[in-house]
Amino acid sequence: MSDQPENRARYDHYRLYRVQLETDQHVQVFQDLEAKSDSCTFYGHARQPGQQLTIMVAANKVADFEDLLVRFLVKGRVLEYNVQSRIDAEAKNVKPATVAASEFDWNHYFHLETIYAWMDELASKHFFITVISLGDSYEGRPIKGVKLSRQSGNKAIFVEGGIHAREWISPATATFILNQLITSTDPRIVELSTNYDWFFFPTVNPDGYKFSFESDRLWRKNRKPYGICRGVDLNRNFASNWGGIGSSDDPCSYDFSGSGACSEPEARALGDFIRNNAEKERIRTYIALHSYSQLLMFPFGHTPEKVANYEHLQTITDKAIAALTAVHGTPFQGGSKHETIYPSSGGSIDWAYQEAKIPVSLTFELRGPPDSTDMFILPAGQITPVGEETMAAFVAIVEEAKRLGYYD
Repeated sequence: MSDQPENRARYDHYRLYRVQLETDQHVQVFQDLEAKSDSCTFYGHARQPGQQLTIMVAANKVADFEDLLVRFLVKGRVLEYNVQSRIDAEAKNVKPATVAASEFDWNHYFHLETIYAWMDELASKHFFITVISLGDSYEGRPIKGVKLSRQSGNKAIFVEGGIHAREWISPATATFILNQLITSTDPRIVELSTNYDWFFFPTVNPDGYKFSFESDRLWRKNRKPYGICRGVDLNRNFASNWGGIGSSDDPCSYDFSGSGACSEPEARALGDFIRNNAEKERIRTYIALHSYSQLLMFPFGHTPEKVANYEHLQTITDKAIAALTAVHGTPFQGGSKHETIYPSSGGSIDWAYQEAKIPVSLTFELRGPPDSTDMFILPAGQITPVGEETMAAFVAIVEEAKRLGYYD
């Protein structure tokens, strides 16, 4: 069984590098390296001079990689000398899968089973919470979430978490905000909780999330097999410029887009739910939670072309970032996905905006910063502060979108 500790992926003495691409030759070198090496894990692709790139290098390739930096005069620094040490430190703050739902908190990371049990418990305690499943994952797990609705006739907001398995801060932040909407006495949060319906799906990639806890902490995709490799990047699988820029047709690549648009049961279930409910449930806002890089972004990812309500989305984003930064001083940047992070196709927020006509569609890249030494392994001690600042951003998003007439 892969979830036996001795069968887990390990990253002992794997190094994390941050390199500066200064010339066209540098870009070419790193494009070649990504294409040929399975010992170097790229977080982002080499695209243009002036760009910084984070790369994880296997222990047995460190000497080769250092030689490459010297040979091509590439500036690079080591962010982390032993990635496994981060994983080991984090593991101390992961509660076992058998822990009771009543022990759920925002000081630890939790297995899929506990998140699901906690949502069931919320529904049993509160008349305004209903548990919903979008459908089943490839391995047959329900894609579970909740609807919060305190009164009829509300406009709705949909929150997607955990589409990338290793981004554990995403489900943790989704559950933090859901809990705030249920328990907070802050008048602005009470207003959001009363006058809007909310759909929370903290782990839309349950198989991948489970695998990242039990087998490979840095797993990103779903778990459907394609030849000798497994998994599709679900955030490249939607019918929004599917298979275009910023996605791969190689099943072994981390951003493999699948065999066709919505080829994956998870993306299909999410898409079907939105398609069937966007009008009926009056879903006017779609928010996806990712990590890391400290960004707040709106469509499009696949083209520099500006969406029709670009100015409005920029205003909403600016207000949200100001509110977020005011809480703990965390710097964020905002803009369209294409101009802010990197070009990408087949993403859920582009699809929600374009196909489902949800006018306020946003993606958070939560902590840490772009040159983070934690990457996806954000210490559990940061869950609550991340939740607090993201909650403030949610309040600002809804208030500004309301002011601009999106909930009329």
